[in-house]
Amino acid sequence: MKKRKLGSEGLEVSAIGLGCMGMTHAFPPFPPKAEMIALIRHAVEKGVTLFDTAEIYGPFTNEELVGEALAPVRNSVVIATKFGFAIDPETGKQTGVDSRPEHIKRAVEGSLRRLGVETIDLYYQHRVDPNVPIEEVAGAVKELIAQGKVRYFGLSEAGVQTIRRAHAVAPVTAVQSEYSFMWRAPEAELLPALDELGIGFVPFSPLGRGFLTGKIDETTTFDSADFRSSLPRFTAENRKANRAVVDLLARIAHRKNATPAQIALAWLLAQKPSIVPIPATRRVERLDENLGAADVELTTDDLQEINAAASRIAVHGQRYPEPLERMTGL
Repeated sequence: MKKRKLGSEGLEVSAIGLGCMGMTHAFPPFPPKAEMIALIRHAVEKGVTLFDTAEIYGPFTNEELVGEALAPVRNSVVIATKFGFAIDPETGKQTGVDSRPEHIKRAVEGSLRRLGVETIDLYYQHRVDPNVPIEEVAGAVKELIAQGKVRYFGLSEAGVQTIRRAHAVAPVTAVQSEYSFMWRAPEAELLPALDELGIGFVPFSPLGRGFLTGKIDETTTFDSADFRSSLPRFTAENRKANRAVVDLLARIAHRKNATPAQIALAWLLAQKPSIVPIPATRRVERLDENLGAADVELTTDDLQEINAAASRIAVHGQRYPEPLERMTGL
């Protein structure tokens, strides 16, 4: 597996990471824990070194899973987790955002314990807290770095001005936001700012929450608890309209002896050398397929053809319902 640098502080990771959220959160039914441990360890064997989790995934159970799976190889991998949501201790439900410094200091202790580590490699603020100045958040994480509890600071779904203010207090190593062939909003302001500041970019949902694999169409049914069942982009009508995106990827894939998912990931990798996507999966064959994207080479002509064709395709449906979209900085 090829390596890439995230940020200018020296963090090196595999060119493609693994998003672990869906193993315990958002996309039921969930596979047996033993199967997910085996999947994560298979990813390590294939050269993956970046693993993404968060305290809210579960909540808490995802960190425990990732920590147990990676315990034998702790010193050769990078574990990223996140803080910033308020979680009711009785129900385990998210009750809002909370990035007060005192909350961050409590949250890091819980994550360290569940992951079974002494230091968190990359610690993201999961969502910006409008009630806490980002300078206070960055200052709290800076203290954790000085204490050896955190190595690198990250932000998730933050806007450009927030990133600049945080970076002035503590160097931001990576920003995580949705970015894919179906959601290109980061190209307008975010990516140029990250280039300017020397910050890496970690796209989540790089396969459009599974849609860009070509395995989902208007006839697909989702569990009522599946996160996608509440997303405007995943109504049957919009799934049917958005097949044009998959058809474009499939045409390129046929020519490159690849799959639509591999073309979608290779396209992301070709945008900038500081981009490290974290596709999620719960199946070994899909993991192997995703990792194969690192070996798919798209020429300048390929990229021009893809972008020209994409400019003629309108993506239907917003990525989030309005209340969730308001929680993002994009």
